[in-house]
Amino acid sequence: MSDQENGLQEDPQWLELKLPRLLYTDTVQGLHATIQSEWDSLRRSACQTAAGRALWKHVIHDPFAELLAGETYLKSFHEKIKNDRLKNARETSGVILAVRTLWFDSKIEAALSSFNGEGQVVLLGAGMDARAYRLSCLKESDVFEVDFPEVLEVKTTLLKAATETIDEHLHPRITAKSLNRVAADIRNNDWLEKLQISGFVPEKNTVWVLEGILYYLSHSHATQVLSIIADKCALARTVLLADFMNKPSTTLSNSIFHFYSDWPDHLLPSLGFSHVKLSQLGDPDAHFGLMNDPLNLFNKLRSLPRSVQTHPDDGTPCCRLYLVEASGLPSQSNQ
Repeated sequence: MSDQENGLQEDPQWLELKLPRLLYTDTVQGLHATIQSEWDSLRRSACQTAAGRALWKHVIHDPFAELLAGETYLKSFHEKIKNDRLKNARETSGVILAVRTLWFDSKIEAALSSFNGEGQVVLLGAGMDARAYRLSCLKESDVFEVDFPEVLEVKTTLLKAATETIDEHLHPRITAKSLNRVAADIRNNDWLEKLQISGFVPEKNTVWVLEGILYYLSHSHATQVLSIIADKCALARTVLLADFMNKPSTTLSNSIFHFYSDWPDHLLPSLGFSHVKLSQLGDPDAHFGLMNDPLNLFNKLRSLPRSVQTHPDDGTPCCRLYLVEASGLPSQSNQ
């Protein structure tokens, strides 16, 4: 199987991992040591996501991903990719994350373009997301990053460390109109109030980004968050971008993953969204040239009805990740 079929670049430096010197400064090493010793699996998932983006840099431009991921997660993720290459695996570690990132990037840009002017972008569970520094489409948008206070504090300090390096290309420059960090737990009832105190205007057109977060929540918390966002359709043009696991996917880690929806395209209209578009990995808008092998897991799943929970060929669970765009307008919210 060729590199193009499993999404890897034609001549990747996959055997050797070269990390920037900035990762070995006392400040950065100390911050990542704190992450390892004090953060739980939900918080640490932010660094794992950043590591995936860093190691798929041939398709994702994120100059701060290595810094935000840290040495431990970069080495661990690199080892997985190397082993996949050596085994000539059909699915290379990180390809889901790469496709997911590119899908969200493209949908954010399309949504903001449809606003024809200023908009707001809210990243719930923002983690180590660096879109405010890397997406030019945000130049007319106010960006709000919502996450645990300790996550935002470490992220801010890491990015500050980059400003002190001699490597000019690592100096963070915000591409968004503004960036506001909101320390809040979206499982609590006060996150929307904190968001508004930080400058969020409910009457402005808004893109809500829930990437890699919903399945960590309980069913009640996830539904509550989605309902709060759906309510905003009555006030302004509202676009929700989110990824959903189906039930078999949560069995990958029952202790970590909780919320699932086998039919998010049915759930979201019931909450108040008027338009919903669902994509699966490998679909035309969720492909990006990274899933060309017709026999990879994702393309095989796409050929099966979504109601099928167990693969008929080998009895394995049909673990699906749905990429979903939902929207609503004030004039449509009561129809």
